[in-house]
Amino acid sequence: MAMYLRSLHLLILLYVSNIPLAFAQDENQFIYNGFKQAKLHLDGTAVIHSNGLLQLTNISSQQVGRAFYQFPIKFNTTSPTLTSSLSFSTNFVFAIVPKAQNPGGHGIAFTIGPSTDFTGRGLANGYLGLFNSSNNGHPENHILAIELDTVVNPEFRDININHVGIDVNDLKSVESAPATYFNDKEGKNISLELTSGNPMHLWIDYNEAEKLLNVTLAPTRIPKPNRPLLSRHVDLSQYLLESMYVGFSSTTGTLASYHYILGWSFNKSGPSQSLEISRLPPLPRQGKRAKPGPVIITSLIAVALVLINTIGVAYILRRKKYEEIREDWEEEYGPHRFTYKSLHKATKGFKDTEIIGEGGFGKVYMGILASSNVQIAVKRVSHDSKQGMKEFVAEIVSMGRLRHRNLVQLLGYCRRRGELLLVYDYMPNGSLDKFLYSNENPNLNWFQRFRIIRGAGLLYLHEEWEQVVLHRDVKASNVLLDAELNGRLGDFGLARLHDHGTNPQTTHVVGTVGYLAPELTRTGMATTCSDVFAFGAFMLEVACGRKPTDVQAQGVILVDWVSECWRRDAILDASDPRLEGNNVVEEMELVLKIGLFCSHAIPTARPTMRQVMQLLDGDVDLPELPRDNAFGAFASSESSDFMPFPFTLASTPSMGSTDSILKSGR
Repeated sequence: MAMYLRSLHLLILLYVSNIPLAFAQDENQFIYNGFKQAKLHLDGTAVIHSNGLLQLTNISSQQVGRAFYQFPIKFNTTSPTLTSSLSFSTNFVFAIVPKAQNPGGHGIAFTIGPSTDFTGRGLANGYLGLFNSSNNGHPENHILAIELDTVVNPEFRDININHVGIDVNDLKSVESAPATYFNDKEGKNISLELTSGNPMHLWIDYNEAEKLLNVTLAPTRIPKPNRPLLSRHVDLSQYLLESMYVGFSSTTGTLASYHYILGWSFNKSGPSQSLEISRLPPLPRQGKRAKPGPVIITSLIAVALVLINTIGVAYILRRKKYEEIREDWEEEYGPHRFTYKSLHKATKGFKDTEIIGEGGFGKVYMGILASSNVQIAVKRVSHDSKQGMKEFVAEIVSMGRLRHRNLVQLLGYCRRRGELLLVYDYMPNGSLDKFLYSNENPNLNWFQRFRIIRGAGLLYLHEEWEQVVLHRDVKASNVLLDAELNGRLGDFGLARLHDHGTNPQTTHVVGTVGYLAPELTRTGMATTCSDVFAFGAFMLEVACGRKPTDVQAQGVILVDWVSECWRRDAILDASDPRLEGNNVVEEMELVLKIGLFCSHAIPTARPTMRQVMQLLDGDVDLPELPRDNAFGAFASSESSDFMPFPFTLASTPSMGSTDSILKSGR
């Protein structure tokens, strides 16, 4: 009898000890208090230690490690005979252990995706092993990720070096927050350092009925807080497919860390089971060294004093080399500020070999950010006036929030001594003027030129953003071309902002000769009308392939020359001879006439940018141009044919945003 009871007891113990593994084989739920005998698909540097600890990455740089549950989960079943809720719940314990005195790495992402194979799709450097530069943001990715990110990548608008984010098909998080947890007793958020090396607990819960995704973070020593860190309404049915895989992806950069998962619980049909913290495998211990003797201690102190002095001098010299100007009021602009050290390294010390452009306000350098491998353009602007610097930086930061596909993205700035460094997206094909006037670059065809003209971002700047943005320096050299030769308006160094319905406060004449509206020399006040004048000169420049102030090196103003062609009833004679007639005649004539109208001597006779886009789109008819001398900076403002621009928005169809105007069939 005693033998029978012992056998029964042994069977019960064996059954209980295998419950976690049984759960791990369930299609809808599993729990791993450690990963011994776990059914996981491992990729890259991911490995399971003998004690059940899942290690995603080591301290090798530029590595990726992934671990996914081996079986797909049914998420979005559309079969009429089957039903599947999108609701799910998961929680896991993770740890990011930095290399001693060298915190870094990229981070860990809990991931729901259509496949465990990321070959050619997920890069190790900066993309958390999920995306690359060509597919990031594409709707066909069908990926939901909760990122635990320990770097700031301007490309993805990261908020700081210690944040949690919700990513949907894109590493630009739809919601993010600094790593904190809500202390129920104290009633406030308490910061957590993701790279502390301490285990932390993360809960992710999605309610399909409410379409609500909650993410909660806490130390392992406390239960799940009542208030989540992130709470976002999102309809996952638009993103998740019927069969999806759940797991983790992690990457390391130049500075690397160990990324660990200690335990994981998931449930597709209800709340995920709680992990047993006491049963989780321990993190690897840092070995303790034997205590040194007195002689060794004395020697070490002597060596240390010498090293301290040497390092102190080197530190002072190095700090002076990278010394920046920082004031208290700049704290609010923190996410937009780059360190001088990072820009110095990105541009190889601002070597002349990295110069990609040069103008009256400074040189432009190509660079690569070491933290993200992202290409940037850095413009060094001399700015020795302390008065108004705060307002100037405030406007630079405000313009950093501009988002349009035909604007060069201003990523941020850096101040150092008497110069201001502006950081932009890098445009691989350089400025438009090099294609119009240089024999070293291939000639642009008419389709490309017309697309560049139609793609101007001025309508967005003047009417569609939260404030009116006066660019004040529209010209071909400030229109940059991306890899597909799409035009993007850039260089906002002279731009100024004012609220809709108010008058601008600019009083200084700035800009480039040939693009300056005649009223600027009288009032000094830039307006949207003066921007339109410059855009008119730009249109003529692109269509004619000639500089605004130098027509065939005879010193003739381009607007005057095109106006003379119009008076002779031969306006097409002004078109660029390099096109060799390979253009749509109606479009060429339309662009030349609109360019003249924009260059009218009287501001109120010029169209608005919305009217310009309507004319280019063919939604309104272009009125007849006057035959007298009404165009250009030196035209008569007493033209007998003067009248305000002959149509208004109230009498024309609404075109909506610029994006709706940019059709792809031309």
